[in-house]
Formats: sequence, structure tokens, C-alpha cells
Amino acid sequence: MDIKKVVVAGGGVLGSQIALQSAYKGFDVTIWLRSEGSIGRTQPKLERIKGIYLATLEAMKTNPAAYCRGLADKRDLTPLQIDELKRQVETAYDSITLTTSYEEAAADADLVIEAIAEDPQQKIAFYTELAKHLPEKTILTTNSSTMLPSAFASYTGRPEKYLAIHFANEIWRNNTAEIMGHEGTDKAAYDQVVEFADAIGMVPLCLKKEQPGYILNSMLVPFLTAAEALYATDVADPETIDKTWMLATGAPLGPFRILDVVGLTTAYNITSMNPQAADAESVPGKIVAMLKEKIDAGETGVNAGKGFYTYDK
Repeated sequence: MDIKKVVVAGGGVLGSQIALQSAYKGFDVTIWLRSEGSIGRTQPKLERIKGIYLATLEAMKTNPAAYCRGLADKRDLTPLQIDELKRQVETAYDSITLTTSYEEAAADADLVIEAIAEDPQQKIAFYTELAKHLPEKTILTTNSSTMLPSAFASYTGRPEKYLAIHFANEIWRNNTAEIMGHEGTDKAAYDQVVEFADAIGMVPLCLKKEQPGYILNSMLVPFLTAAEALYATDVADPETIDKTWMLATGAPLGPFRILDVVGLTTAYNITSMNPQAADAESVPGKIVAMLKEKIDAGETGVNAGKGFYTYDK
């Protein structure tokens, strides 16, 4: 495989996970961020994920249920082998470069994974500027949750080397990578991204054509939206809605716990794209207002220590 240097644009919930997982699997990783403030917000996220990796690996010594597919290729590891993986985590964390410079990030990049906000204008502005700095060889991908590669291909300067790779949250455990090209994506670029996904411990899930929301979010977003609507229209509170889902289906998490993991800003951006959200009396309008109130209070989910629930930071 030709991919060695990986650039992750954005240090949010998934950007930070993708970066550490890629470094953990031996890739040279740089995170590009918009500002020094973004660097300050990203570093604690990386620290938190590092702690999860180390604690999970330690638990795997005595608890088979702690096993995570993204952290180890097999379950039956010796304590010495697990200790080596823990050293690998520390090395990965220390090796990641954070920068606000397009030039530094793009220099000799083999693969760029864009994981910035679900805002078309922000993505277009990023691609347009990035195109001025990328080497010809670089493959460019998006981790967008809902948007299609064809909507942005013309802004990238390399439409044939542009496609989507979408990760699930907690990628060390939920190690899926949905890979989706557009009509102009070159097969060689697509195949390299599939190979990269496998190399960082993911299970590549190859889509045959473009689909808004890919496979996972085509199912997940309507589910979460239904739960948000029940709360926003005063049918029930988040705890009761989660309890209903968990008791009735045996699921380990309810929709509002999942929203906290996804991040409320992402949920807000997705719902805001619905034209009905402009009407404050509509259900999407009420969902947007509910989410905005929590975001304005700094209650954006697990990484903030509080969303619909409270967490230890």
C-alpha cells in the first residue's frame, strides 16, 4: 500500500478517533485544525481516547468481554502482548502532529480524511483552499455523515481521487468503515482506501453507489430523529425514551445516549438542513431549538462531560 502519511482535517468527536486509531496502527498522522483554539479543544479529546485504549487493553487481560476489534486482531493475547499494545498507544499519541497550516498538513500527504462540520459551505471552503497545497498523488476523502461525494467533487481539484469513508463512533469497538465513491471516482483510489481501512483495523463496507447517509446513517438518523421528536414535542423525557428502547429491544444504549456519543452539534447540523427546521412550530424546528439550547449551554455530549446525561471527563 502506498499510503503512509495520513491527514485528518478536524479534531471533533470522530476526527480525533480516526487520528489516534490511524497512528495506533502505525501511520504518520497529522491533524489539521482551523485555529489555535481548535488545537486546545482537540488535545483533551486525544487524551481521553488514549485513556480509553489503555484501560480497555488492561481490562482485556482478565475480562474477555472487554475485547475490542479495533484494538487487537484476536482475543487470546498474553499479558505481555497486551502491554506491547499499550506501549503502541502511548507511541501513537505522542506521534500525532497538530497544525493550523495547510502547507504543513498537505506536504507529502498520501491520504486526507476530511472530518469537519456537517456544513456544505465550510466543506467547500476547505476543499477549495486545500486544493492549492496538495501533492498530485494525494487521495482525498470525506467522513461526512450524510452528504454525497458528488456534491463536492468539483471543488477538490481531484474528483477522480475523491470519495467517502465513513466511520462509526467508538471506532476501536465499532470498527466499520463505509466506503462510497461517486461516478467519477477512480477504482484505484477506491481500492487504496479499502486497503487503508483494513490496515487500521476497520471492516471495509463497500457501497455500490452513492446513498445519502450511507448504510448506517440511513437507518440511524431516522431512529434518532424519531426519539428527538418525542422529546421536543413533550411526549416523554430522554430517560424514559431510552428506557423504553432498551427494555423492549435489549439494546445496550438508548437514542439519547447515542446522541451524546455522536455529539449534539452533529445532530443539530443534520436537522438544520431540513427546510422545515426554519419553522419554529414544526417538529424539525422544535428539535433544532431543543438541541441549540443544550449546545449554547455547552452540553454537547460525552466529550463535553454533559449532554442529555452527565459524564466523567
